[in-house]
Formats: sequence, C-alpha cells, structure tokens
Amino acid sequence: MPDGSAPRRLLGRSARLKQGRDFLRLKQQGRRAAHGCLIANWQELPPGATARVGVVVSRKVGNAVERSRARRLLRETFRLHQNDFARPLNLVLVARPSIAGKKCGEVEQDFFGALRRAGLLKEGVEPAGER
Repeated sequence: MPDGSAPRRLLGRSARLKQGRDFLRLKQQGRRAAHGCLIANWQELPPGATARVGVVVSRKVGNAVERSRARRLLRETFRLHQNDFARPLNLVLVARPSIAGKKCGEVEQDFFGALRRAGLLKEGVEPAGER
C-alpha cells in the first residue's frame, strides 16, 4: 500500500474453510443459491466475525489445470469482495463445469448474481467488471 489510500484485501489462512466438517455443515445446515457457473452455500455468522470461504471444484470441471484455475478465480473473486457482505458469513463456492474457459469478470458477474439474489450484499455494491 504505497500511497496509503486503499486497504489491502488479503485472503490468509484464517479466512479459509479447510476442515471437511465445515464444508459438510454448510451443505447440510446452510442455505444455497446457484447462478451461472457457481453454487454458493452459506451460513451467517455473529456480528464481528470474519467472513471465510471454501472452494470446491470437482473433476467434472476438467483437467487439473482447469480445476486449479477455477479455484483461483473463485478465491480471487471472494478476496476482492470479502468486505461487501451485509453481514459476516461462512461461504462455500462450488464450481460448475461451465466455469471452464470463463474470464475473471464473468465469474465475478455470476458471483454477484448469486449473492445479490440471496440478499447477502450491502446496498449499492457493484462488480468491478471485466478485467
């Protein structure tokens, strides 16, 4: 942050869901919204907590290179918009096979479509658009 104008948005270890039981709990007890190339499962957290994300990409998406790219796109979209949620939540993003070949801006549009429909975003928040 050379000029001190914008805070850095990091996605450290504490902002990631890693345990299988967390993924299972969100699938069983959480809510779900699907839009475009992704499915979002979430569970709200108490105020003051930090939003966390987990990413699931199955072999239906493609080979290892395509799956890794899909994971990076979903994590990057969350990283850029982790402060745009109306309230803190645990979020699991599941990639659909249609994510293969999509650009970052297209994934971001689908991310916003799912979360806006679920009412999870702050008022007036818009995607940054194509990159």
